[in-house]
Amino acid sequence: MMEMQESPRTPVVMAQLSWFFGIATIVKLLLIPSYHSTDLEVHRHWLAITHSLPLSQWYTDETSEWTLDYPPFFAYLERFLSMFAHLIDPQIVHLHHGLNYKANSAIYFQRMSVIVSDLFLLYGVYRSTLALASLKRNLIWLLVIWSPGLLIVDHLHFQYNGFLFGWLLLSLSFLAQGRDVMGGFLFAVLLCFKHLFAVAAPVYFVYLLRHYCRGGLVRGFARLSVMGAIVVAVFAAAYGPFVYHGQIQQVIRRMFPFGRGLCHAYWAPNFWVFYIMLDKGIAFLLRKFGFNIPAPVASFTGGLVGDASPFAILPRVTPLTTFIMVLLALSPCLFRTWKDPRPRLIVRSVAYAYTCGFLFGWHVHEKASLHFSIPLAIVAVESLEDAKHYFLLSIVSCYSLFPLLYEAQEYPIKVLLLLLHTILMWFSFSAQYSGSLRGDKEGGEKQGFEVGWVTKSYLMGVVVVEIWGQFLHPYLFGDKLPFVPLMLISMFCAIGILYSWIWQLKSILISF
Repeated sequence: MMEMQESPRTPVVMAQLSWFFGIATIVKLLLIPSYHSTDLEVHRHWLAITHSLPLSQWYTDETSEWTLDYPPFFAYLERFLSMFAHLIDPQIVHLHHGLNYKANSAIYFQRMSVIVSDLFLLYGVYRSTLALASLKRNLIWLLVIWSPGLLIVDHLHFQYNGFLFGWLLLSLSFLAQGRDVMGGFLFAVLLCFKHLFAVAAPVYFVYLLRHYCRGGLVRGFARLSVMGAIVVAVFAAAYGPFVYHGQIQQVIRRMFPFGRGLCHAYWAPNFWVFYIMLDKGIAFLLRKFGFNIPAPVASFTGGLVGDASPFAILPRVTPLTTFIMVLLALSPCLFRTWKDPRPRLIVRSVAYAYTCGFLFGWHVHEKASLHFSIPLAIVAVESLEDAKHYFLLSIVSCYSLFPLLYEAQEYPIKVLLLLLHTILMWFSFSAQYSGSLRGDKEGGEKQGFEVGWVTKSYLMGVVVVEIWGQFLHPYLFGDKLPFVPLMLISMFCAIGILYSWIWQLKSILISF
């Protein structure tokens, strides 16, 4: 792909994009008084840690249970934000008096910090779409900037994912233009903000090794040295001060707390849901047939204790097991990238890597579905099949986030966000593919955007699951079996995510 050049239409594009961003910002401002999770207190406490303590104590402080566990660049960001928070309300950044501080000044400041940080997302989307036709460009803006998943996770639940995805999209946009050094540099910076993005690091490594470091032994080694020096410099800037203070081991322990267990408190819709339910199902049947199967004592969400296993029948799953499974699932993509390191395929490869990490990873959060649903929005405009795949995946990803907002007053908001997103996707994809032809001849039969009966049936299942969990289960069982609706959402959405992984894997295997 040719390098993107500044063109006379750039101000027009920015004006159009600002309109999309302005509408999204209005919605975000209206959501400020709504529900927020404990993550708001987590980040408020991180503001206090980085403001009140010297750098050498950031990763050792245990004043609160919400200890700092993100990489150093994010800690530096919290330190930067804390300077403004201190000017607005000093108690926000007070290490002790600020604990569980819920004044409007704290809530509004943190909400606004997320909204302002979304400017990185705005620029990332801008660079990723400037070379596209207006219809495709507007569709990607709709899918990313108006993403209901980002609104739910960042501006209701509370996190900074928009800021982080801005860095990811910037990196991918430079790679798509053939500017590998800048793309690799930005990805290294991203890893020092949030290490969970490292799932795509093998794809980046293979791609840059084959695409950037080509051209013979001498030239290849020189380019590899340049790229290596850049990555080392970025990591040195992030971790160097903690190495100097002898805190690097503590930083690593905080970043990788493997004792948290295989699954998050609410089971993310991934492969391990099926594994857990299979274990429980086999144990139940064996007990019915008279076998003495003791109930496991360890928790799936609390980590492994000693040699105890949370499984009654199936083998225990360890972090190493999940690491190997992620690499095995990722290997076809790595082989394809090695064989054909084309810039136009890099976004697909990175999205597939994050799908593998979500499906087979250790202690995966449901929010991590954004890691692949956001990049796949860039891919969704490339073909009719990509659009159909994304239509289903985006709905499933958003619906899997519903349990994050469990209070009654937010229920209409999350339902409305998903319904509006579904309607906008349907009409936008229909507009894009209204003139597409079935067959190779020019006079072939026209086909619009439509999904098959399997997809329609699955989406109707989403409605059934939601009606059961929200209305029928409380009516029939009251407060009994409160985890069943969550389990049904997790299992049903896991089917959709598993389908997406198989669909992406199939497209990779076909491309060989």
